[in-house]
Amino acid sequence: MGHYAFIDKDNKVTEVIVGIDETDTDTLPESFSSWEEWYGDFRGQTCKRTSYNTVNNTHKEGGTAFRGNYAGIGYTYDTDNDLFISPQPFPSWVKTDNNCGWQAPVDYPDDDKFYVWNEETTSWDLEE
Repeated sequence: MGHYAFIDKDNKVTEVIVGIDETDTDTLPESFSSWEEWYGDFRGQTCKRTSYNTVNNTHKEGGTAFRGNYAGIGYTYDTDNDLFISPQPFPSWVKTDNNCGWQAPVDYPDDDKFYVWNEETTSWDLEE
């Protein structure tokens, strides 16, 4: 099975569906080169395949990462880098070096305790 994201004119993901596996081209109509193209034509939106196993440009099962992240509604499709980017969680956070995720301006404490981000102080607060 394949997963496909529909993208609007502002490059925002509007829906993600489970569809035909991208390698199963036996039933692909002759006038189309891929299932992405077929689904996009059918819906009248840009359609891009997305990998359920890719998060922050890492494949969860050790395979090859695909398009940065598994797309979700509200994600942005970066056409220049062919990546799906999650919404920015807080205004102070910046994109990671690989442009696939977000990073707080202060590293998460490394002490086996649980913290929550405090945007007002731009720091990690111990979770109570």
